Amino acid sequence: MNIRHTLKATTAALLVTGGAAFAQDDAMTGPNGEALAENQTFTYRVLDEFPSIDPNLIEDVEGSAIGRNLFEGLMSQNDKGEVVPGVATGYEVSEDGMTYTFTLREDATWSNGEPVTANDFVYSWQRAADPATASEYQWYMGLMAIENVDEVMAGDMEPSELGVTAVDDYTLEVKLTQPLPYFPQMVTHTTTFPVPQSVIEEFGDEWTQPGNMVGNGAYVLAERVPQEYITLTKNENYWDAENVYIEEVTALIINDENAALTRWEAGEFDQTDVPAGQFPRLSEEYPDEAISVPNLCTYYYNVNLTDKGLEALQDPNVRTALSMAIDRDVIVNNVTAGGQLPAYSLTHSGTADFEVPEIEMADMTQEERNTRAQELLAEAGYGPDGEPLEVEIIYNTSDAHRSIAVAIGQMWSQTLGIETSLGNQEWQTYLTTRGEKDYQGVARAGWCADYNEASSFLDIMQSDSGYNDSGFESAEYDELLAEARTAEDPLPLYQQAEEILVAEQPILPIYFYTTVFMLDSSIQGWPLENAQDNWYAKDLYRVAEGE
Repeated sequence: MNIRHTLKATTAALLVTGGAAFAQDDAMTGPNGEALAENQTFTYRVLDEFPSIDPNLIEDVEGSAIGRNLFEGLMSQNDKGEVVPGVATGYEVSEDGMTYTFTLREDATWSNGEPVTANDFVYSWQRAADPATASEYQWYMGLMAIENVDEVMAGDMEPSELGVTAVDDYTLEVKLTQPLPYFPQMVTHTTTFPVPQSVIEEFGDEWTQPGNMVGNGAYVLAERVPQEYITLTKNENYWDAENVYIEEVTALIINDENAALTRWEAGEFDQTDVPAGQFPRLSEEYPDEAISVPNLCTYYYNVNLTDKGLEALQDPNVRTALSMAIDRDVIVNNVTAGGQLPAYSLTHSGTADFEVPEIEMADMTQEERNTRAQELLAEAGYGPDGEPLEVEIIYNTSDAHRSIAVAIGQMWSQTLGIETSLGNQEWQTYLTTRGEKDYQGVARAGWCADYNEASSFLDIMQSDSGYNDSGFESAEYDELLAEARTAEDPLPLYQQAEEILVAEQPILPIYFYTTVFMLDSSIQGWPLENAQDNWYAKDLYRVAEGE
């Protein structure tokens, strides 16, 4: 027995205040008949402080996880990522695919006991689209193609004119400007979750503070210490509370991945990410707890194409040279080493109904890529026989991001004679820097699908996207995606859009993610087959030792 298994039974209970408790007195067994542990808490580690936990303002993956536990949308996802009822018990679609009518359950309540009604969704969606809210995810409302949404987002119409209506307390009608077959998937996203109007109007920006916040999810906000932790406790007013086993959820903010792993191995908490390169060792030492599963996310570098970017990087040949000189096999096999796959496209190869188009670069050997990269750089007038070039790589603080940047810097130096400098920033500062395109060279990024469809990746590179952090503009690209929204078969259009990105290289795709993490073997119910890794604490439970 290693130290983790010796200590975890005691330290986990001590770490989380108020921990040991059963979901309910008569729930001695889990959903599959397993004996439950006395301690029904779940504690996990995150890298950075959450920019926001307001559903309409959440913009990051970890914040979304908190949002899914504090709030519930019209629809949710099951352990396979399939859309299942949430607050809505179901929906009907008009024959032309332009009107969705959701029926809300009448037993859904806010954590203060007030009923959740269709008006709560109307208020939330109007708020998310309202430019006065300044949501970083306002653009997502535009992707939903709700009637009048573009005009509302531009400030040319009042939010009340958005095409979403409360027919009555438990019937919500949404009118679209075009059919979107994946619309039900889109309403599993936190931006679309309901928010309590009366609480927001009473507390303003302070409504997300403990003691003020009212949600409709399986948990309520109990404590929050910035840069340290956030704790949620079970919401006894949740409509399905009797089937919620975990009583308390805590996210520990630990910026150092290796320190986090050491603490996990000491049994201090249940889940943490695997630092780059350590999965092979950990999977041998902890075969039941080291997990690597595909995840619909792509890791890439943005290239700044605006006036703030380097002049050399405005040349697509230079950008293509940089991309070709990245040995992605070395990155995924020797640096990250967690089952990731080399990426040459933005859209993840595992995305539903999508096939990555033929990409010449992907079929070349690395030696061939390096040779072609040298030729392209020379043709552009840079490199050993041309103008010297130095490129800064910026990233948010993380050992993994730094390791990748160091490796890529060495590849560019050895293959192209390009010098690199590294710049790391704290997460929220980094989001601002990248979002305002206030960098000269390249900026790391990772994009995870908001819903399992290729447009969830490709839309971020549209000219007006809030997450187009390269400043890429292409009328042809925008038109392809607009056409894809109404196409019976959008795949050829998506592939053409990808081909534009390959030709222009506004981003340098590096790898397709896997979710690589350590999970205490007593925690069950993790959705390993949900390709978006959208987990809900209400579906987790801790089994007794020996189960």
